[in-house]
This record gives sequence, structure tokens and C-alpha cells, in this order.
Amino acid sequence: MNPTDAYNICCKYHGKRVRISDTSGRVHVGEITRVDRRQVWILPDRRYGGYGLGFWGFGGGGFGVGIALGTVLGIALAPIIFF
Repeated sequence: MNPTDAYNICCKYHGKRVRISDTSGRVHVGEITRVDRRQVWILPDRRYGGYGLGFWGFGGGGFGVGIALGTVLGIALAPIIFF
């Protein structure tokens, strides 16, 4: 996915629960808490290996886990019950 498209979709889904797959094969499930032109930050969902609301990320300043937009392969809204 082109970084500009990823940025636009992340802005559209800001505050929503999403499923993001990246180029290394990892799948991130959580709520988008911040987006800039280089990264999207998501607060990982505890049910899928994240740390939940108590997690403050690495260098994200309390926004969750940063994912570089250039590594994003796909973004989809995650339903309430996933899998």
C-alpha cells in the first residue's frame, strides 16, 4: 500500500478499532490513537497479544505502538468479535 493511501485511510479510521498488516507479516489489532505522515500509532487490543489500556508504547508518548506507514500492507476495520 502506498504511504499516502495508508495515511488517508488511517485518518479516516482514527479512534476506531482496526486490523493492520505490515510487510514483515505481523498483524496489529487495536485502536488508532494518532496518525502523522510517517507513522500510525495503535493501542493494542489485549485479546490479540497487546497490552490493553495500560500500555503506553515505546517512544509514542502515550499513543501506543508506532507502525511506519511505508510498511503497511493493509488496513481494515476490526469487528467487535474478531476471528
